[in-house]
Amino acid sequence: MSVSPVHVQVSNIPLGIGYILMAVSLFGVMDALVKWLAAIYPTVQIMFFRSLFALPPILAMVWRGAGGSQGKNTLRNALVMLRTRQPAGHALRSVFGCGAMLLFFYSYKFLPLAEVTAIAFAAPIFIACMSVWLLGERVGLHRWSAIVVGFIGMLVIVRPGAGLLESAALIVVGATLLYALAIIQIRKLSRSEPSTTIAFWFTAFCTVMTGLALPFFWLTPDGVDLLLLIAVGLVGGAAQLCMTRAYGLAPAAVVAPFDYVHLLWAVVIGWYVWGDFPDLVTWIGSAIVIASGLYILWRETVKRVPVPPVITE
Repeated sequence: MSVSPVHVQVSNIPLGIGYILMAVSLFGVMDALVKWLAAIYPTVQIMFFRSLFALPPILAMVWRGAGGSQGKNTLRNALVMLRTRQPAGHALRSVFGCGAMLLFFYSYKFLPLAEVTAIAFAAPIFIACMSVWLLGERVGLHRWSAIVVGFIGMLVIVRPGAGLLESAALIVVGATLLYALAIIQIRKLSRSEPSTTIAFWFTAFCTVMTGLALPFFWLTPDGVDLLLLIAVGLVGGAAQLCMTRAYGLAPAAVVAPFDYVHLLWAVVIGWYVWGDFPDLVTWIGSAIVIASGLYILWRETVKRVPVPPVITE
């Protein structure tokens, strides 16, 4: 759940679309691994492996950005890239991001992949709504209308009723809210910090915090499960690299809509592995939320407001 916006000159739109589709596919695989492991292992333990083994791909991205093997100053350049003038801002972004990851991963114990993914797509709606107060952005009638419609779509999926307070769907709503706060904080940091710096410090923070808590939750995995736990981090880190690359090659208005393919992956994997298939009400709610998110994306593009990737992990 730690992807940051990238503002790089457009160079190759078809390749950017290819990278976003690869990223979404990898995140779908990671979600399935997390759900599989969540039935056995504590959420904190899964988060630790997700963060620790996502660091090598992120560091590879930093190393490449610093010049790779092209010069003698690569290490120094990499350290300069990771230097930050906003440690408090990174800490706040990390608290929001780690909280969102904790709730998302925990929710996989109780809900199908598709339902979690569908609710999480309400993130742009939360972001557009809260950016008015937290970023001072102006939201006109068109976007407010889309926000209201999007919330209605989310309510259709959640289906509030007498047992709402006991519903696991509220966990996902809370996770989505924290994720939206993390993205808003990323927008603030992105005014002066590169995406690699934001991604590194979030992942490092999450690794340290879950590592400190790990002794209280540790459950020794067998050989196969250990490989699966490591795969969660490596696949997630690779997905983040692909996502970052996609937003570096093509504008958000082109790339972001392809993120909704994530729902199709969740449906296919959930049906094939666990026999879960969304009912008609969930499909209707998902369509409303996605349509609202795409409209908000289009309006933000028209208004030239930076639009970050909508990835929940």
